[in-house]
Amino acid sequence: MARQERAEVTREAILDGAARAFDVAGFRGTSLSDIVKEAGVTKGALYFHFASKEALREAIIAEQFAVWSPFQNVERPGVQTVIDLLHSMAKSLQENERVRAGIRLVVEQSTLSGANPTPYITWIDLFRNCLAQAQGRGDVKPEVDVDSVAKFIVGCWTGLQLTSEVLTGRQDLTRRTSDMWMLLLPALIPPRRLQRFLADGSPEVFAPAPPAGPGATGPAPAGTSRRIPQAASS
Repeated sequence: MARQERAEVTREAILDGAARAFDVAGFRGTSLSDIVKEAGVTKGALYFHFASKEALREAIIAEQFAVWSPFQNVERPGVQTVIDLLHSMAKSLQENERVRAGIRLVVEQSTLSGANPTPYITWIDLFRNCLAQAQGRGDVKPEVDVDSVAKFIVGCWTGLQLTSEVLTGRQDLTRRTSDMWMLLLPALIPPRRLQRFLADGSPEVFAPAPPAGPGATGPAPAGTSRRIPQAASS
């Protein structure tokens, strides 16, 4: 194995070990010794890749944005893109230790002085951009303030996933995410266009993709995603 490849394998092992440790004990409850033990590496190897525990925290927090990768080439991002992104995040929280740990770290930071707003701002900007493009095509009502809606979605889903974690260990997060969209979409979308959007997410979001962690719950089968009933008026 080439030196660069070995270094990358070591870095990935450190990130996995840090994610497991942070997911269990949080930032303050995790020591570098805990991370080294989980990762199966030396402290020297850890410091070669990450200067501090804080640097590791930021790297883990950034992992949540990996869910955006499959959507980067979407030609016409819009409402369904936002729906699918949140369903992808829900799926990742059920299956991916790095994403799970990153969300815990973000929430922890939010309760401390000097909280880092960057993850929230990043999601808000992303959703605002998608919704603004959709509004330009007539998929979002013209009177809707897409900036306010983007902030509302981020705040609403943050609370929703925390509640799901407490009540069911996030086993019902996919269904709760669908319920949120079933309630929200009629306020955003012109009635004549409601049938275009799948509150349960596009089937591709739930296509099998390794690695698949234990304990993940599945969505409605492909082709059975709920659509909002079209109102009589248009």
